[in-house]
Amino acid sequence: MALFKKRTAGKPGEWYYCLEHKKVEEGPDCPGKDRFGPYTSRTEAEHAMETARERNLQWENDPRWHDAASPGRPDED
Repeated sequence: MALFKKRTAGKPGEWYYCLEHKKVEEGPDCPGKDRFGPYTSRTEAEHAMETARERNLQWENDPRWHDAASPGRPDED
């Protein structure tokens, strides 16, 4: 008996963005390593890459994550 069951179909209303195929899918058609989600709407999934870019930019500019210089990188004044 398997400890974890492979989920072959998503729940209705779960939307994902496939990074490999660059398309929106209802339910997880592709492996987890190749997708963002789940999202509550198709529109939200369609904007997954834009959302990721915005979050990355916020993280890169968040002083809480850059309070000390990284090894091999000089302090920025």
